Amino acid sequence: MRYSRDADGVVTLTIDQDGPVNVMSGDFRVALGAAVDRLEAERDSIRGVVVTSAKKSFFAGADLRELVRVTKADAGEFARQVELVKSHLRRLERLGRPVAAAVNGSALGGGLEIALACHHRVVLDRDDVRLGFPEVTLGLIPGAGGVVRTVRIMGVQAAMPLIVEGKQLRPAAALKAGWADELASDLDDLLAKARVWVLEHPDAGQPWDAKPGAVGVKDLKPMDPNSYSLLAAATGALRKQTHGTMPAPEKALAVMVEGALLDFDTALEVEGRYFTELATGQIAKNLINTFFFQLNEVKAGGSRPRVQEERVQEKHRTAKVAVLGAGMMGAGIAQVTAVAGIDVVLKDVSAEAAEKGKSMVAKQLDAQVAKGRLSAEQRDAVLSRIATTTDYADLDGCDLVIEAVFEQRSVKNEVNAAAEAAARPDAVIASNTSTLPITGLAEAVPDQGRFIGLHFFSPVPKMKLVEIIRGAKTSDATLARAYDYVLQIGKTPIVVNDSRGFYTSRTFGTYISEGVRLLAEGVPAALIENVAKKAGLPVGPLAVHDEVSLTLSLKVRDQTLADLNEASENPEAAARVKELENDPAFRVIEELVRDHDRPGKAGGAGFYDYPADGPKRLWPGLAERYGKPDGGGVSEQDLRDRLLFIQAVETVRCLEENVLTSIRDANLGSIFGIGFPVWTGGTVQFVNGYGVEEFTARADYLADLYGERFRPPRLLREKAARRESF
Repeated sequence: MRYSRDADGVVTLTIDQDGPVNVMSGDFRVALGAAVDRLEAERDSIRGVVVTSAKKSFFAGADLRELVRVTKADAGEFARQVELVKSHLRRLERLGRPVAAAVNGSALGGGLEIALACHHRVVLDRDDVRLGFPEVTLGLIPGAGGVVRTVRIMGVQAAMPLIVEGKQLRPAAALKAGWADELASDLDDLLAKARVWVLEHPDAGQPWDAKPGAVGVKDLKPMDPNSYSLLAAATGALRKQTHGTMPAPEKALAVMVEGALLDFDTALEVEGRYFTELATGQIAKNLINTFFFQLNEVKAGGSRPRVQEERVQEKHRTAKVAVLGAGMMGAGIAQVTAVAGIDVVLKDVSAEAAEKGKSMVAKQLDAQVAKGRLSAEQRDAVLSRIATTTDYADLDGCDLVIEAVFEQRSVKNEVNAAAEAAARPDAVIASNTSTLPITGLAEAVPDQGRFIGLHFFSPVPKMKLVEIIRGAKTSDATLARAYDYVLQIGKTPIVVNDSRGFYTSRTFGTYISEGVRLLAEGVPAALIENVAKKAGLPVGPLAVHDEVSLTLSLKVRDQTLADLNEASENPEAAARVKELENDPAFRVIEELVRDHDRPGKAGGAGFYDYPADGPKRLWPGLAERYGKPDGGGVSEQDLRDRLLFIQAVETVRCLEENVLTSIRDANLGSIFGIGFPVWTGGTVQFVNGYGVEEFTARADYLADLYGERFRPPRLLREKAARRESF
């Protein structure tokens, strides 16, 4: 931290740590303390202080590599270090001299806490600048006064989305909310405004220090009945959203409310205790590991192929994409591609079908315009990039083709062959199939090295993940170009090797099938759905099965049986055939589809009824046909674990079979692709957090009671024997 004083007695503290960004590390804590010591020693000779940064960003927040190593055994020392930072910031804001923050870039987490400890905040008005507290997304809360100061600035209700949801603000929005006091047009203007304010406000201080010991904020005061409706609504809405699986939002709300009803310094202490509790817990470690370290590895090209001398191939910018099939998936792919600034040719068998796909895109964009997220000009620019056609000749110049027709091998082969002949000679040909093996589909084109799978998820504009499937002959160059395209459109790529169902569909299938097996055993449908939500799964297995359609499950099963029967001389294939034929889940599905005409949501009836005059509800016939007096005899804990463990065990099998080649792709794919509970950090992190030995023993217990599908694979047993995490 550089310390300089000008002729007018204004001290500028410039934060400039080693490395690309400033972080709240141990070294920083020492430097901050030393700077405040010097300010206090020289107080009589200075007129004010400006705090700024030498980096492009102001301050990036906590040092997560340091934070993730903290354990419950370290809680006492960790809490003391947190209190030390807060004491430095309290000394700064009570220096008796005006202190202004010249926020020259994004101020997130600890960076915003430093700025809020200053009496005045001037923020650079640049489009890439963000202010916010993203801690809750990593299982944490602000711990250096961020919650307490924000609530005292703007009140509980206004602070709620910023603290509990981690919403980040651009400079103009931060000015309106109260996080910023002034905006500056450039760096010179920034420092000048901060310096002028300091010189013009010699008696500046914080509003919470004007009345020491005061309690309450503008919308929450002790013993005020008008405040209580806010608390009831907030806690109810939060519990409905998290089902109690994410402690950070609940602790954040607790600090906001409890802190508002306490004096300032006691509120800071409460915030520190909650922060310590979260930081030393397992859930924060799960989230930091997956959503910070592993996600950053993916964005940096972690699963992208490398060439000689470990140098990554030059990144490819896709210029023109052909999308074959203008249904819901094709239209969604066209939309996200055009939004990224890439020209799109949307092809279907008729002009009406192609235009209908484009109209779906227009409808989505119109909704964004109505919400103020997009301007009319931006919408029109996106739509202008999408050209519709029925003619393969219009694919001329396309360097990427994405096939998104329905799941029938012969149809996919026909359109992929025709598109390959019309596109650029070096174009990548990709299929959006969710289940059909890529190696087989690649046989439709002359150069199988240019064929790959790009599995998008529905709805495409909302879902963050794209599963890239490498066929047996897919080249490194093709994989690299596909990876670059996924990053170019702002999605998260994971890379898997070819197999039936790949990773996500295969693992997701175990979840919905386990839900149906529980129903077949007599477990009440409502209990299955509610326990799934309590475990943190976004949708119960029966509801989501209705969404993907029961008919599709039967078609996939029948196609799998046909393929396995072709390899019936293989003992493993024969065993799998027997397993599928005797699976009670498919017996239930067959009964619903063939005996009761309940094919799923699209057909108007499945596990649920879909009345026109109200919300969906579970079909009463489920209890009549499958209910048992003892409720199936499955405890709630076993039910919960069956839904979670079946997916984690299948993930380990995918690692063992080399379908998955990295832990990060498993974790991110399971959360972004199939809705595995966020609190776990993903399927593999769930195993690590549970404890590999303990997980293996629990899986054996489930296998003994409920079936061999829970039996730990060889890889898991090896890890447990070595007491080694994944």
